[in-house]
Amino acid sequence: MSTLLLATTVRVPVLSYGTEDVRWAAVRARDAKADGHFVYGVRTTGVYCRPSAASRLPRRENIEFFDSAEAAEAAGYRASQRLAADRTAASAQRARLVAQACRHIEQAESPPALDELADGAGLSPWHFHRVFKAETGLTPKAYADAARARRLRDELLGSATVTDAIYDAGFNASSRFYEQSDALLGMSPRDWRGGGANTRIRFAVGQCSLGAILVAQSVRGICAISLGDDADQLVRDLQDRFPKAELTGAEPEFDELVASVVGFVEQPSLGLDLPLDVRGTAFQQRVWQALQQIPAGETATYSEIAERIGSPKAVRAVGQACGANLLAVAIPCHRVVRRGGDLSGYRWGIDRKRALLLRERSGC
Repeated sequence: MSTLLLATTVRVPVLSYGTEDVRWAAVRARDAKADGHFVYGVRTTGVYCRPSAASRLPRRENIEFFDSAEAAEAAGYRASQRLAADRTAASAQRARLVAQACRHIEQAESPPALDELADGAGLSPWHFHRVFKAETGLTPKAYADAARARRLRDELLGSATVTDAIYDAGFNASSRFYEQSDALLGMSPRDWRGGGANTRIRFAVGQCSLGAILVAQSVRGICAISLGDDADQLVRDLQDRFPKAELTGAEPEFDELVASVVGFVEQPSLGLDLPLDVRGTAFQQRVWQALQQIPAGETATYSEIAERIGSPKAVRAVGQACGANLLAVAIPCHRVVRRGGDLSGYRWGIDRKRALLLRERSGC
C-alpha cells in the first residue's frame, strides 16, 4: 500500500500542466503522464480526449482545454470512442471488485474491517472506501450494518432463542447488539419476534385535496404515510401491516404532525422535515435516497434512477422499490416516470400521481 501512496505523491502535480502552452506540448507529445490532469476538446468533432490519445492530432485553434472530463461534458463535449471504452472497462472492473466485497461482507461471520476489504480488492483503504460508496451509494460500514440487520431478522425467525439469533447474526457480544437494537429493529427483538407486540404506534387520518391521508408514528419516527379514497380502509391497512402492535388514534397533539404532512401535499415548496422510520433492504434505501434527491417540479425515469445508484441494469428492481415505498410524498416516488414521460403505477393511484406532479410543476 505504501508503494502506491508514494507513487501518487511523486506524480507530477496539476500545476505542471497549468498553462495552455504546456498542455498543448503534452498533447503533441502524447504524454501519458499528463493523463488525469486535464483533457482537451476538439471543436470540429465535439469530442474530448486524454492528452495521450493516439488519434490524429487536431489543429491548435480547434482545441480547448478542461481540467476534468466532467468540465468537458458540461461544456457539451462527449467522450471519444476509445476513452468511453476505457471508462466502460474501468467501470466494469470497479463493479466486479465491489460485488466481490459485498459477497465477502454478507458471508463473513462478523463485519470485516475496512483494511481487510481494501486488501482483498488490491486498493488502499481510502480509495476502496471511495469506490465502494460510488458504486453502491453506501459506505462499507453502512452496507455491513444493513446486511447484518437483514441476517438478524432472518435468524430471529429461525433460531431457538434470541441469544442464538444475536450471535448467529454476527454480534460478538449481546451487550453490543442491545446498544443497536432500536436502530436495527425499531423495537426489542422479542417484540419483533412477536409481530410487533408491545409496540405502540400512534396514527391519525386527515383530508387533503387528494383524498384521505393517514400518518403513523412509532417510537423511531414516521412508519407510514398513506393516501386513499376510504379513510377506514387506510386504517385497516395499517392494522394488517402491524397486526400485534398497539395502535392509538385521535390524539390531539398528533394533529400538528398530520397538518405538516398535509401542508406538504398541498404546497410541496414548503419541504418536509420529519423523522422517517424507513426500513428496507440496502438496495431499497439506495433507491429511496435517490428519490429524495429529485427536486419538486422535476421527474426522473426508472432507468435514470438505476443509473444514479450505480445499478443500470436494475430498472425493474427500481420499480419494485418504488412500489415498496410506504411513505407517500416524503419519499417522492410519484416523481418517477416511464421513458418518454408516461405515468406508471402508483400505490395511491395514477390520478393522485398526476395531480401531485401538476401541483409541483406549477410551483404551488
